[in-house]
Amino acid sequence: MDAMTLHDRSSLSEARRIVVKFGTRVVTHDGVELAAGRVHALVEELARLRKRGFEVILVSSGAVGMGMRALALPERPRSLGLRQACAAVGQGHLMGLYTQAFAQLGVIAAQVLLTQDDLADRDRALCVRTTLMRLLELGALPILNENDSVSVRELVLVRIADGGQAPEVAFGDNDGLSALVARAIDADLLVLLTDVDGLYTANPTVDPTATRIAAKVGVDAEDLALTGGTSTGGTGGMTSKLEAARLVTDVGIPAVICNGDGPHVLERVLAGADVGTIVWPAVPRPARRRTIAQAARAGALVVNDGALAALVDRKASLLPIGVLTVEGSFERGDVVEIRDRSGRVFGRGLVNYDADAARALAGHHSTEIDAILGYRGYDALVTRDNLVLTTGDPKGA
Repeated sequence: MDAMTLHDRSSLSEARRIVVKFGTRVVTHDGVELAAGRVHALVEELARLRKRGFEVILVSSGAVGMGMRALALPERPRSLGLRQACAAVGQGHLMGLYTQAFAQLGVIAAQVLLTQDDLADRDRALCVRTTLMRLLELGALPILNENDSVSVRELVLVRIADGGQAPEVAFGDNDGLSALVARAIDADLLVLLTDVDGLYTANPTVDPTATRIAAKVGVDAEDLALTGGTSTGGTGGMTSKLEAARLVTDVGIPAVICNGDGPHVLERVLAGADVGTIVWPAVPRPARRRTIAQAARAGALVVNDGALAALVDRKASLLPIGVLTVEGSFERGDVVEIRDRSGRVFGRGLVNYDADAARALAGHHSTEIDAILGYRGYDALVTRDNLVLTTGDPKGA
């Protein structure tokens, strides 16, 4: 990437699915007192983006700080148990704030609390993706936080459930959570809002000659060596944000680290303004559609003419009633082919049930799933957002 391309942010205007993370120092003053003016200004920006058709997911810190305030604790708890208690109290206050603020602007907020297991396990990760995609389709704005009241962050190292392509990573703060979510939903951009203007050549609090790094490609050991420690009142810091940027740029998603206290900061980022530090991926993001289309298939679903028409003409999901037979042996989350009676391949998708369950459900209405399986997962065998249609070429996409 040449110098001109490195600093050209015009492509950010094309981003439509965005994950935004509010750090503790953005949501609060000194980790405790709510920064009401700043939070409401950012909420207004997010609401405007949502109404303009952007798919926005917010990952917000601040639950522990708000719990401390409600419980009148004089200093940040050192013990894990007390922090979890503060999170349990503060999360309700934090979500209440967001729900009311977004409602006043005509946007529905939806709370999603996650633990490390939710994104480390393939089945749960698929559930998370499906839930978030449905919320976005319904016009809601999902607000995510790590479920601190039950999470033991000091002890956990997880592997991202994205087909085994990712390394194990620490899941110990909302920087990491926002990166994992961005990967899970194939976001176009990750924006990490904090209380500093970006990555610097040195620590600007001790070195007055330090200058902001406007843009770079990827994250390496030298970048991590520039940073250290955590932000006051939070569990992250610049190191945590660079680790998050590394996670998303590894799969081709750019990340911007910038100050959440600036005017119209999100709109300026999307307009390509020189705000914060942008970390570009070394290689472009592989399209999810291409990944599904080219992945090794584990089986096939043979569908009737009515199901094909619904898939092709109405862009519908594949319901059990439209499936004639199930071929092969596969697990939930595997890629399966969609075929017609003659064997022609019309598409591929990530299947929501294993082969045995799919066989049991084939030809039945979705309302019968409970009675057949003894549990209810998804109404569809393959949901629309996990489906790629081809031209009918038996060789696939």
